[in-house]
Amino acid sequence: MSDVQEATNQLLDVNLFENQRFVKVTESGHRSESEHLEVTVGATVPTGFEQTAADEVREKLGSSCKISKDRGKIYFDISVESLAKVHCLRSVDNLFVVVQEFKDYQFKETKEEVLKDFEDLAGKLPWTDPLKVWKINTSFKKKKAKRKKVNQNSSKGKINNGQGEKIDERDVKKEFTSNAVEPHILDYYENPAIKEEISTLVGDDLASSKEEETDESSKEETDHRVLKFRVTCNRAGEKHCFTSNEAARDFGGAVQDYFKWKADMTNFDVEVLLNIHDNEIVVGIALTEESLHRRNITHFGPTTLRSTLAYGMLRLCAPQPSDIIVDPMCGTGAIPIEGATEWSNCYHIAGDNNPLAVNRAANNILSLLTKNQIQESKSWGLPIDAVQWDICSLPLRTGSVDIIVTDMPFGKRMGSKKRNWNLYPACLQEMSRVCRPGTGRAVLLTQDKKCFTKALSRMGHMWRKVHTVWVNIGGLHAAVYLLKRTSQGFVHPSEQDEEKGTPW
Repeated sequence: MSDVQEATNQLLDVNLFENQRFVKVTESGHRSESEHLEVTVGATVPTGFEQTAADEVREKLGSSCKISKDRGKIYFDISVESLAKVHCLRSVDNLFVVVQEFKDYQFKETKEEVLKDFEDLAGKLPWTDPLKVWKINTSFKKKKAKRKKVNQNSSKGKINNGQGEKIDERDVKKEFTSNAVEPHILDYYENPAIKEEISTLVGDDLASSKEEETDESSKEETDHRVLKFRVTCNRAGEKHCFTSNEAARDFGGAVQDYFKWKADMTNFDVEVLLNIHDNEIVVGIALTEESLHRRNITHFGPTTLRSTLAYGMLRLCAPQPSDIIVDPMCGTGAIPIEGATEWSNCYHIAGDNNPLAVNRAANNILSLLTKNQIQESKSWGLPIDAVQWDICSLPLRTGSVDIIVTDMPFGKRMGSKKRNWNLYPACLQEMSRVCRPGTGRAVLLTQDKKCFTKALSRMGHMWRKVHTVWVNIGGLHAAVYLLKRTSQGFVHPSEQDEEKGTPW
């Protein structure tokens, strides 16, 4: 078992032990069946990289994974013991626990009948197990908030998870009405230093146990606060006679009547999801408050790439130990930072011609290094550097780079379509020079597909297209191209002209 896995298990042991309402330890030391609860978790992922996310789930969790018909979603079964590991996945944006799935829901003919069915549905769903998972998941975020408050010398009281016996389905309304959580807490899983964070949290949990015992009055006051919630409806399909707002309104009203929760669209504790895709309906409870794709970046630019998409692009090129990976147009450094975090046995170089972009990338790297300080106050470095350079004249040796991964300018917010007709061929030519013949590969993202295809056709002797992944970038239909460097050695165009010229 690795250090990260061991630390993860330790954290789970602490949280599950403290959450006694759901995990009751018997006299013989055996855990109740709640700890071994099996649930289905759904995750939103960058469109086009569903298979990449499914592969990561199988590798890191050992769970089978189903790709949804609705693009950008996957589903997999886990035990609650693996909940912390789920948050460590690099390819998922948001997570939710599935309450129930209807693969072939039969909608009524009129809108009134359909909305009435949504109202009736709220009271028929198996809420108990998903809400148990939500509550355990929330306890993780409380530990993060507590750790941050200690670091800031805050004297604010902490929130109790509640104590008592296990509950059954008929007690679920009372249970989750009488226990409140603290809203708007940054999920600690966004920190890529998983080992450091978990170790720190475990230490804080043990060290603060006495402090929690003396804070009963604050706990009791918070425990009686009514939970706030909202319902979010995501709908896809053209045959529905109702709108997303109508479905969320009527279903949400029924949820409110069932649990006696208070509706709040912004400052909510529980987010209930109603995902509708044609005749498929999935009801879930959100496990993330903020998308996990923001985990690495603190200094954003006009075209900052999502960390989850950066992970998918890097994974396409299958990095191997000791590979040199370059992002020649790095922007804020999302790709090389994600690469250095996940593939620390490779060397990553972030470069850009814009000094502001290089400065942002350097600040993001510095911020990441600061987060990664371990308890002994010793920092461990990352194999990454940021450089200002000209993409058309890289200060790198010919054939010295194993992998090139970059987000090329679309010609929208950065650059222009007209400039791309000169930029793209020059970029591909310089990339072919520095990339290792025969084994080198490149993963390039662009929305200017026409220009890129034309430029690639001119460089067919240097690059061979292996695969294309179609993605959605902020509503733009873009493509990620996986290229393989041919075995042909690089010859500078000026040298080619001399060879073709007439000898003296």
